[in-house]
Amino acid sequence: MFYLYILFSQTAKRHYIGHSENPFERLNQHNTNSIEKYTGKYTDWEIVALFETGQTRAEAMAIEKFIKKQKSKKLLLKLIESDFVPLDKLTQLVRVAHVRD
Repeated sequence: MFYLYILFSQTAKRHYIGHSENPFERLNQHNTNSIEKYTGKYTDWEIVALFETGQTRAEAMAIEKFIKKQKSKKLLLKLIESDFVPLDKLTQLVRVAHVRD
């Protein structure tokens, strides 16, 4: 299973969208790898939203690309809301409950 995740850094006051088979391991990589261009500058990223996207990386990449192409902070913030119901091209997203630190 592949997942779409949305991270937030309190220090940077920024969000990051990515996909992974293991989002919690990927979160650890974001927080410890200073080589990462966007996320490597900060070490306080946390997962604020997590969705199942499908069985293939291609499905995850397509939905990630779609969201990023929208360039919409409003959409990003809606995705984070726990009561948001994805519609249209986002209907394949299934919210995953996760534990925050």
